[in-house]
Amino acid sequence: MNKNDFFLLIKDAFLKEAIKKVVFSRPKGEKVKITCRLCAHRGRRLLVMESSFPTGAVAQKNVGEEALIEALTEAAEEFSQINLITTLGDAEWKVNKKGSEVVLGGDALRKRLSGGTPGFESAIESLDKKKNYILTGEEEFLKKLGISSEAGRVHDKRQAKFRQINKFLEHVEEIYPTLPRDKELVIYDLCCGKSYLSFALYYYLTEKRGRRVSMRGADLKGDVISWCRGTAAELGFSGMSFECCDISKMEIRDSVDMVISLHACDVATDIVIDTAIRLEAGVILSTPCCHRYLSKRISCAELSFVTEFSHLSDKLCEALTDGLRILRLKAGGYSVSAPELTDPENTPKNTLIRAIKNPRASEAAKKEARERYDSALKLLLGDGWKSYLEEL
Repeated sequence: MNKNDFFLLIKDAFLKEAIKKVVFSRPKGEKVKITCRLCAHRGRRLLVMESSFPTGAVAQKNVGEEALIEALTEAAEEFSQINLITTLGDAEWKVNKKGSEVVLGGDALRKRLSGGTPGFESAIESLDKKKNYILTGEEEFLKKLGISSEAGRVHDKRQAKFRQINKFLEHVEEIYPTLPRDKELVIYDLCCGKSYLSFALYYYLTEKRGRRVSMRGADLKGDVISWCRGTAAELGFSGMSFECCDISKMEIRDSVDMVISLHACDVATDIVIDTAIRLEAGVILSTPCCHRYLSKRISCAELSFVTEFSHLSDKLCEALTDGLRILRLKAGGYSVSAPELTDPENTPKNTLIRAIKNPRASEAAKKEARERYDSALKLLLGDGWKSYLEEL
């Protein structure tokens, strides 16, 4: 194994996330030392190369996969020894007293690294702001959903979903005091899809809060419902059930404590909200998606300076649609907020409509919200305002 092979060995350890440290020592000129560590920033692997100078000054360079070999080659020109320290063992490249290059431990380490993905905790260090998540990634249901590896490490491509789930649970923590404390919690996930949020919420409430939970998922896609049933059975989540049905015609079985829905497309979110109001759910957590319905019907001369441009009109109608939904919920006796679900860079569909049933809401307040809702529809739709969503 020569020096170039040694650099390829470092790259292999980099890709396997096995690097603990890479140290460049025995400098040929100025007494500088380079220490490298494996890090991640926004889901991207980086080798952070930190140069320490005799004056006490420190310089840092972040190198990604595409520039790794070039950076290692350039740095090595000024040193006579490089030590690679990994979770699977160590290797060393050096120039001996005779001026010959020697690699020690390289072949053995290469064999260990080539034996598939190593079964050890990743050595990677995050450069992102540290955050104490509710979930760690080691939970069995996250592994089953393909968000984490068997070793409990969140896959790079699922980092956004992992953060989204954790942020959703943070919102649940905030509203948790409003939920009943002395009964089994009844929760519906409407338009549930693959039910990532349902599995996370069920785990959180049963394992973190010690509650008994009856969770009912519903969707029109039979294959998705079959998958959810099988997954719940494999996880032993006995309080979860799933059915293929039209949510607007769901049979009411119990008093519903919470309704959740993630990215129900277009008017499906309106159906979710109307169904949740009909069920008199104590809490509604819904993230809208695909606001197309209003954009095809808006007829407002006062807003034509925006609506004549399709792209701007779509953006405007997105906000207007969610505003109408909030008024509809207030008219139903709910206190409503609309925070961001997670970081906007993770998904453009990032608004969470969060509604909590207010038992003290007066009839006057509900009437006022309904009047504001009707006035908004008249402004946006003109003479056709009464037909808004009627076909649903």
